[in-house]
Amino acid sequence: MKRLATVAVIVAVAIGLTYGGYRVYRRSLPPVPAVVLHDAALAPLLEASLGARVRHALLGSAADGRVAGPKLIALTFDDGPYPVDTPMLLAVLHAAHAPGTFFLIGRDAEQYPGLVRAIAVGGNEIANHTETHPDLTTLDAPAVTRELSEGAATLSSLTPGPQIRHEFRPPHGRFREATLAAVQSAGYDTILWTDDPGDWRNVTRTTLAAHIARYATSPEILLLHNGRPETVALLPGIIQRFRNAGYTFTTVSDLVRRLGPDPLNHAARTPLPLTND
Repeated sequence: MKRLATVAVIVAVAIGLTYGGYRVYRRSLPPVPAVVLHDAALAPLLEASLGARVRHALLGSAADGRVAGPKLIALTFDDGPYPVDTPMLLAVLHAAHAPGTFFLIGRDAEQYPGLVRAIAVGGNEIANHTETHPDLTTLDAPAVTRELSEGAATLSSLTPGPQIRHEFRPPHGRFREATLAAVQSAGYDTILWTDDPGDWRNVTRTTLAAHIARYATSPEILLLHNGRPETVALLPGIIQRFRNAGYTFTTVSDLVRRLGPDPLNHAARTPLPLTND
C-alpha cells in the first residue's frame, strides 16, 4: 500500500509540473510571432521559442528583450459578417472614431454583401480569413493557396480593398511552417496578435475587460471576434481606457507600415492604469 501511495504521489506531482509548465507556456505573452511578412525568413521566427516564452512569463519583458514601443493599437475582428452583431459593432467603432481591421470569411461575407460594404467605409479595412474557415494545419500547400485565392475572390467581388489580397489571419490561429510558406508564396503577410483575451469563449464582459487591461501591450494588435454580443458591449469602455492611457487607434496595415514587424513581435506588456469607472 505504501508503494502504491508513493507512486500515486509521484504521478500527481509529475502531472502537476507538466500542467504547470504548459500553463506558463500558454500564458506567456505575446504570441510568437505577431506578424510574419510575406518576404520574412521563417526559420528565425519559428525556431523553438519555449525558453524565451518561459523567461517572459516568469521574469517579465526585460528577460527576453521585449521593450515598450509606441502606444498604437489596432483592433481586429475575426469571422463574419453577421446580420445583428456586425451593425452594432460598426456603430460602436463609428461613435468612438476608432477604425477596425476585419478578417472576414468569404462564404459568410457572400451572404451579406451590404454588411461587407458597410464595414469598408469609415476607415475600417477588410482582410482575408479564408473562404471556408478550415484548420489549415490539416491542408497541404495547394489547398491553403486555394482557400486564400477563393476567399480573396469572394471579398474582392463585394468591395475593393488592397488588404484583401495582402493581409491574412489563419482560422483559429493555427498554422505550421508549411502553412506560412504557402501563404508567403501567395504574397500575404500573416497577422496574428499581441493579445487574445478569449472572447470566443463564453466569458463575461467583466472578465474580458480585466484581461485586456492586464495584458495590454505597447504597441498592440488586439484579437477580438465579430458576432459576440459581450465584445460589442465591452468595446466602448475598452476604447476609452486605451485612449486614457495615451494610445492611438489605427488599422493593422497602418500599424505595420509605421513600425514594421519587430516592435510588434517584441511588444512588452504594458498594463492599463486602474480606473474607477
